[in-house]
Amino acid sequence: MTALRSLMVVLVLALVGAGAGPTAAADKPTMEEVKAITLKAAALLAADGIDKAREAFHAEGAFRQGEIYVNVIDLNGTWLIYPPNPKNEGKSVLNVRDAEGKLLVQEIIKVAKSPGEGWVEYHWLNPATNTIQPKLSYVKMVPGRDVITYVGLYK
Repeated sequence: MTALRSLMVVLVLALVGAGAGPTAAADKPTMEEVKAITLKAAALLAADGIDKAREAFHAEGAFRQGEIYVNVIDLNGTWLIYPPNPKNEGKSVLNVRDAEGKLLVQEIIKVAKSPGEGWVEYHWLNPATNTIQPKLSYVKMVPGRDVITYVGLYK
């Protein structure tokens, strides 16, 4: 009976550990994965437009998991898609500063305009931990749409 109880405890612990999700260190996305999600998001936006993309980006799955989510802004710095807090969609964030005072959105627009894509580093609230953390986002101008998509990775 003790061996059976030990086996059950091991199985329960294994099942609990398996559900740890993307906040576990081993499941943390890499820079390459973040870049790939950004490029895939840009392709979806270019092909299907903002409304269809919004639905995909808000849903848990390929574009939203744990601390990973797709942001979309226009060239004026208006948030078009922001999954952690959709009520902020439609608001101008052009002059938003990160936790250290960096004009974050202006930097994102600058990178998107030239060279068209690249990395931007800043400090932002991680919705998975509710703490300010260093973050690196891959930024991509969406061809033919005058919008920018970016996905970040908390360090």
